[in-house]
Amino acid sequence: MGIGTYEAYRDRISKMKPNIYLHGEKVDRNGDWVEGGCYVMKQCYDIANDPEYADVCTATSHITGETINRCTHIHRSVDDLLKKQLMTRLICHHVGGCMQRCMGTDALNAVAIVSYDCDEACGTHYQKNFEKYLLYCQENDLYCNCAQTDVKGSRNSKYKRAHQQPDPDMFLHVVENNVDGIGLDGKPCKGEIVRGAKICNSAAPYVDEIIALPTKFMGPGDESYAIAFALPADWDGIKLMALPGLHHKRKHLDAPFAKIGDVECMTIFDDVFVPEERIFLNGMDHPDVLQYAGYLALMFANYHRHSYTGCKAAVSEVIASQAALVADVNDIAGASHVREKLCDIIGVAELVFAAGQASAYRAVRFPNGSYVPDEILTNAGRRIAGHNIYHEYETLADLTGGVCASLPTEESFYDPETADLCNKYILRNPAYTAEETHRVMRMMEDKLCDPFEASQAVAGVHGGGSPLMETITMMSRYDLEELKKIAKYLAGFEGVECPRYERKTATPRAMLDRFHRTVQANKEK
Repeated sequence: MGIGTYEAYRDRISKMKPNIYLHGEKVDRNGDWVEGGCYVMKQCYDIANDPEYADVCTATSHITGETINRCTHIHRSVDDLLKKQLMTRLICHHVGGCMQRCMGTDALNAVAIVSYDCDEACGTHYQKNFEKYLLYCQENDLYCNCAQTDVKGSRNSKYKRAHQQPDPDMFLHVVENNVDGIGLDGKPCKGEIVRGAKICNSAAPYVDEIIALPTKFMGPGDESYAIAFALPADWDGIKLMALPGLHHKRKHLDAPFAKIGDVECMTIFDDVFVPEERIFLNGMDHPDVLQYAGYLALMFANYHRHSYTGCKAAVSEVIASQAALVADVNDIAGASHVREKLCDIIGVAELVFAAGQASAYRAVRFPNGSYVPDEILTNAGRRIAGHNIYHEYETLADLTGGVCASLPTEESFYDPETADLCNKYILRNPAYTAEETHRVMRMMEDKLCDPFEASQAVAGVHGGGSPLMETITMMSRYDLEELKKIAKYLAGFEGVECPRYERKTATPRAMLDRFHRTVQANKEK
């Protein structure tokens, strides 16, 4: 099929087995609680099928040569990375927030590289498994999700390694190796039994597939934790603990922004059988596979932070558009301090997007043919976005004023006894009608005063890695010693010449090489 439809997607998930736990009950995927997330998926599928957006939302499969949804595409050029960023921003504008399919795209691209590299180094067979899986995703335009963040248990330094936790299940791991089970085709096969839980697993209750990845580098003793695989979201033993996020319900003023939502999730793998053909990394197979767990975690993070330079730039632009409109409705758009505040938001959006573009232009081609964006720039863009998101909400609240938090109920604007009075006293700028003013203030109520947007603000800081993680990544890749030579030269240090400082592209391979050297040194001791 290549480019799927929303109707086909809804039909698939409606037929899935109930394995979602909501308000103390096991439920299926057809309730009102899932409609906000499904609305976002409708935009993703509808836009991909619109010829106007085909240039950024579709791609040519490097496997089949067929036209596919870019959400299932492997980046094979700088242009692919740039168009992924443009696609992300485009869809985020349409939904007024996160497009939600980015996690799966980034996971597919990370696994494509690491499974190949691991096979080349260790003689494993993960790339074959992955290519079969990728083709399946492309042909059916499946909505894939990435489950990466483990619950992690105690953060005490004495439990630094996964296997050192008092409870071994705090990181997802293999509990039974090379066991007999039943595959996706209903036939007997070999596989692994896994146990553990992943948190911050956005949208898991309404996806087709869940791709599980390691969350960090693994060391000796962590072999059973170096596991990556993909399974249908309703696979036996997977339990989805759902937390829906929705805007306030509307009765009269229907609007696109009022329809969006998502579902956060803790995904529990309760002794789940993973068929061998769905495994993309397994530290139990070969001693050297262990090194590739952290490499895969970082590769996903790098791609995901590149996606954020499209997503979070779009979110800032949405906030800027809302701020500009509400300032106009309040008849304060001409004030200099308003223009200054709008400029701050626009500046962040432009810098974040530019960082993503620059990281694509500096991308490196890897042995499997994939292109990997510059790691310092992807993290710099994501870090700027995370540091500024609350300030942007603050600006929006400032320009809106307190009315969005004290607006009469929607019904009051339509009740015969109160409608005229409510519409009279909500008016501000004569250029806008009472209904237009009401619509803007309801949008601001949704944006600033409901639990869903509060969770989105937190996601703006921590989604894809908190600013601290970006700081750690950037500082571990940046050559400060070489940079300091400039200052030493300028200060007149004896024998120091001014270097020709041109930073090389940074990728997760640098950390893999460092880890490999450490492991090798320990073996030689």
